[in-house]
Amino acid sequence: MFKKTLPLAFVLVMLSSLVLAACGPVTPASPTNIRVALLPVLDVLPMIVAQEEGLYEKHGLTVEIIPVSSAPERDQLIAAGQTDAIMNELTSVMFLNQEKIQVQAVRYARTATADQALFSIMAGKDSGVSDVQSLKGQSIGISQGTVIEYLTDRLLEAEGFTTADINYVAVPKIPDRMSLLSSGELKAATLPEPFVTLSRQEGAYTALDDTAHPQYSFSIITFTKPFIDQNPEAVKAFLAAVEEAVELINQDPQKYASLMVEQKMVPAPLADSFKVPTYPTKGVPTEAQFLDVLDWVKTKGYLSVDLKFSDNVNGSLLP
Repeated sequence: MFKKTLPLAFVLVMLSSLVLAACGPVTPASPTNIRVALLPVLDVLPMIVAQEEGLYEKHGLTVEIIPVSSAPERDQLIAAGQTDAIMNELTSVMFLNQEKIQVQAVRYARTATADQALFSIMAGKDSGVSDVQSLKGQSIGISQGTVIEYLTDRLLEAEGFTTADINYVAVPKIPDRMSLLSSGELKAATLPEPFVTLSRQEGAYTALDDTAHPQYSFSIITFTKPFIDQNPEAVKAFLAAVEEAVELINQDPQKYASLMVEQKMVPAPLADSFKVPTYPTKGVPTEAQFLDVLDWVKTKGYLSVDLKFSDNVNGSLLP
């Protein structure tokens, strides 16, 4: 009896095929579905563009965008496991994680820069506020316990204000805050775009904005910890799609001006004049930024527990 040997060429072909199969891309039987709850704000434009340009599908994903109308609604959805990802801020992450780690920030959504503001402290046209220092003691509309209060505190402190110099009025809804500013019931108010531009049209002007101290002002993309643990490759694919969308927007910003209007990020009257912002390339908040927000929420009494940077911010999934 003799052993039948396979031709050497055949063996080499077989081995080559096995190696290629092991090294090649793995395509799932069906695309991973990701649910993302988004507010109609400028920060989420890259995630919308990724949908419009087919970038999620390109990366083997199906993404369901769930519109939400408020931050509390957004946070309730993710806490209840009814969405996998949101756009929020570190204050929101910390409140969600105060009892157990439910979510992690995985990317900046927007950041202030030295020439691009996210938030501005606007002074009313008849407020008598002529410069930053004349904001002392004046009524400033904010939303309490949010990134807006944090940012306003940090901006004013950086300009030399003490607690005694600051007089806040809690007005949770941004349109109400702008309305009270316009009517003169508030001397000043902290607002994001496009409300800054709209308030300028009514005679308000910028007393201070976060271009002066951009390190304090940013938003983030956040995923649930269970989704990250179970689907790390899907999160990486999602962030790769967002990265491509950011490149598209930054290369030709005004191409997406009509999309901003369609998605109710900007009112129609501003469609032609409003400048589409520049978006940050991949990155996550630094440990210094995290610890500063943590110090603020604890000092304010909004949070009483210690949280670790590594539990709340995850930069390992960036493309």
